Amino acid sequence: MRVFFDPESIAVVGASRKPGKPGHVIVKNLLEGRRSGLLKAEIYPVNPKAEEILGLRCYPSLLDVEGDVELAVFAIPAEAIPSAMEDAAEKGVKGAIIISGGFSEMGRSDLEERVVEIASKAGMRIVGPNCMGIYDPYTGLDTMFIPVSREIRGRSMQVLPRPGRGYIAFVSQSGAFGGAALDYLAGKGLGISKFVNLGNRCDVDEADLLEYFLEDPNTLVVSLYVEGFKDGRKFMKAASEFSLRKPIVAFKAGRTEAGARAALSHTGSLAGSDRVYSAAFKQCGVVRAYGMKELFNMAKALLMQPPARGPNVAILTDGGGAGVMAADECEARGLNVAELSEGTLRRFEEMRRKGRIPAFAPYRNPVDLTGSVTDEMLTECLEVLLEDEVVDGVVAIPLHAPPALTDRFVDGIAEVSHRFDKPVVVCDIGEGEMATYVRGRFDELGVPAYETPEEAVASLWALYAYGRFLKSRGVFDEYLEEFLSRRRRLFGEA
Repeated sequence: MRVFFDPESIAVVGASRKPGKPGHVIVKNLLEGRRSGLLKAEIYPVNPKAEEILGLRCYPSLLDVEGDVELAVFAIPAEAIPSAMEDAAEKGVKGAIIISGGFSEMGRSDLEERVVEIASKAGMRIVGPNCMGIYDPYTGLDTMFIPVSREIRGRSMQVLPRPGRGYIAFVSQSGAFGGAALDYLAGKGLGISKFVNLGNRCDVDEADLLEYFLEDPNTLVVSLYVEGFKDGRKFMKAASEFSLRKPIVAFKAGRTEAGARAALSHTGSLAGSDRVYSAAFKQCGVVRAYGMKELFNMAKALLMQPPARGPNVAILTDGGGAGVMAADECEARGLNVAELSEGTLRRFEEMRRKGRIPAFAPYRNPVDLTGSVTDEMLTECLEVLLEDEVVDGVVAIPLHAPPALTDRFVDGIAEVSHRFDKPVVVCDIGEGEMATYVRGRFDELGVPAYETPEEAVASLWALYAYGRFLKSRGVFDEYLEEFLSRRRRLFGEA
């Protein structure tokens, strides 16, 4: 599987001199990887009608390439793929990425089976067909046929920006959704370890990637977009083993009858019963998301915060309405808005008596510090909540607008949260400068921040669901110890 992410040599079969063609874009993206100093692989364009493409010597066929070829990317019509794959087999190619469509998703299962047969005899692995390709920000590999930027009315405009380095691998069955999601992640500043669009999955599938990612030091969480599985037992076996050490979040589309029909025509996937998928995911430790934002929100939480030991949640806010919204979402998600211990209630009463929180602040959960909140109130109250043995996790909603708040509350909340092994998620509502700064700063410090109370609660639920799985397998403490060590490496002591 290494050749798909860090090959020593790459051939682009169907390389083109025309800027609008996929074969041109792929070669250009690979060259950008070389110029960045990340991609070390030799690049061999293959096209019988060209002698040179983008300054590189072009070869009539794979068999004419003078050096070894580890990875071949195919961007030629589907009917020409079997012949080109025969050449790849003879050349000793180890991995093939077939960008081309026109196979089982169009009713041409016979053509797809022929390609698999050729590869299988040669010991070659295939990603695709009908896929966008692979992107690895650590090695500089980028076989996607969509350019990073394009000329729009006389100026260069980003079309599909690539996310920077991170620790979340993203695997998508859909190319179009995968590309759009990469654009979203880049805009949110959320890095990834790897992106793979599997397309029709004639060979390499999610289970194969999970086995590889399990030992990949750059991949700490895996996020999946799936429409169905060809081999459910294989996936469950791989996911069950993977989830003991690293979390998986899956967005399963095709939940309705209409969605299932669309999935069948889109990637040839049989969507299957949605209840069966939910039960299977729960059994093998996969956290299920129900939308694109939720997929990445949950992945971010699982990367940054420890799993929750139980469902008891405390809510800390300076806005009563936001606290009510969070409480509603907790109950809807099956989380408990905890009854705080008598010791914690006495501490809050004493703090109110001494003027360390407002005299009129409700504190029975949610804890509402009102518009009179200060930086110190937020951090001190968070510490009190995290020290309560009843509380398994905290949703903090420090809306930034109250006049006594400064930006120091962000670092204060992060510092307190890092002293505990309970999860803390944060929400600050707004799209203005301060709100985006606050959320971005929290993310930098390893406290996942969200735009709405509902998103924050959903992400805390993911930490509870994963913690529940780890406890059921008897590995919660082992995972927690490894997580806390990793958090110190990634985010310091905040």
